Amino acid sequence: MTFWPEQNSEQVFEPQVHPLAYVAPSAVVSGRVQLGENSSIWPGSVLRADINKIVVGKYSNIQDLSVCHVENETACVVGNYVTVGHRVILHACTVEDDVLVGMGTVVMNRAHIGKGTIIGAGSLITEGKELEPGAVYVGRPARKVRMLTSEELARNRYWAEKYAALAEAHRQGKFRTFNS
Repeated sequence: MTFWPEQNSEQVFEPQVHPLAYVAPSAVVSGRVQLGENSSIWPGSVLRADINKIVVGKYSNIQDLSVCHVENETACVVGNYVTVGHRVILHACTVEDDVLVGMGTVVMNRAHIGKGTIIGAGSLITEGKELEPGAVYVGRPARKVRMLTSEELARNRYWAEKYAALAEAHRQGKFRTFNS
């Protein structure tokens, strides 16, 4: 069995973090991770890109206690203006732009989330599943329940921009952590 990177490789893989990205002190971002402009990674989240890459686009946020990981042949790609709720698992999948992934959702290997989609809290997106752009999906396994209205589509971007502003406030030190 071959593992990536090869065990004898001298290459070092370091995250590429845009200067305007925010990574909470308790988050773990390691390996081949690329964080875009105004993206944010919140407390307790883990982005571990050891056998493939993780890309998080501009204005996207990975909220508290979420996990992004990869598999040998598949990266984890999160587009622009994506909101990933608390305690989400994104495993070797693609999430296009303007998506809202509800809290506690699991997205499995090679799943593809279409642009402007909303995934309800606690949903399970099974391996290889393709979600139609601009729709609402809920359940375990997730099923399409309806198409989004134009107002709901706009709301997806609102949440991403809100988290970018909140991350900037954290970066400026406006929220302090309790130290005993």
